[in-house]
Amino acid sequence: MTGYLGFALRRVLASIPTLFGVTLIVFFMVRLLPGDPARLLAGLLASQQEVDRIRAQLGLTKPLIVQYGIFLVHLLHGDLGRSTVTQAPVTAEIASRLPQTALLAASATVLAGVLGILSGIVVSTRPYTPTDYLVTVLALAGVSIPVYWLGLMLMLVFSVFLHLLPAGGYSGPKSLILPSVTLAAFSLAIIERMTRSSMLESLRQDYIRTARAKGLAERLVVFRHALRNALIPVVTVIGLQFGALFGGAILTETTFAWPGIGRLLVSAITARDYPVIQGVVLLFAVTFLLVNLVVDLLYGYIDPRIKYG
Repeated sequence: MTGYLGFALRRVLASIPTLFGVTLIVFFMVRLLPGDPARLLAGLLASQQEVDRIRAQLGLTKPLIVQYGIFLVHLLHGDLGRSTVTQAPVTAEIASRLPQTALLAASATVLAGVLGILSGIVVSTRPYTPTDYLVTVLALAGVSIPVYWLGLMLMLVFSVFLHLLPAGGYSGPKSLILPSVTLAAFSLAIIERMTRSSMLESLRQDYIRTARAKGLAERLVVFRHALRNALIPVVTVIGLQFGALFGGAILTETTFAWPGIGRLLVSAITARDYPVIQGVVLLFAVTFLLVNLVVDLLYGYIDPRIKYG
């Protein structure tokens, strides 16, 4: 356990410079966006005096380096500031939408992981057959089709024509199906191709020939011996895809009017709501770093030969 804890602590400490760099980039990049948040809040008909008053109230009249220092001090105290639009704490804005985004990302990851691994196993045991070619074509389609187009087509078929599923919003488990499938399509294709490639390499190893020579059932050879040794790169891809799905659900949430963080970020960018933009991007960065840490720790359970010293 000490090895795991020591490795986790080193990874957390190594993530601090990365998070600092993220805060630096996000803080200055959002201020390069065209438009004046004070003018947006005051309205097009507001006087210049009113705009100047709001700009001073938001602290935008101070030098950028001073604004960044204030932002860091507040961040170290766990304060992400207040939304310039709703005046609500950014942490509250994010917390109210985080469960929906986490649910969508987790369901899409599970769907992509299960179907991707199973389809990868199937085609790896039948390489260069019509089944393999069909799954390859479907995988290429999943990678190539734009998310918003796929979402619209699924809504058209299952909501408009068949009236089977809700077209948008969150009203229960059925409303999760279409967004999850849409979000999972890209990751499913990548996981399937990685599983196929890793399984083909594993099935060519000498220990697989030995297992077959001992008379083991093909099911045991594939799942107990080949799959476990092929899981390391697959788990890596699944972890990276979860981080990407969590932070990249913006198009899916916008298409399906899903009340998650992605829609919050789009609204914040439109309104030039700097505190919300910074808070959401920081959440995405922390989530990605934590997912990578968990994936690294899982390696030791998948392959006992991996030690953390």
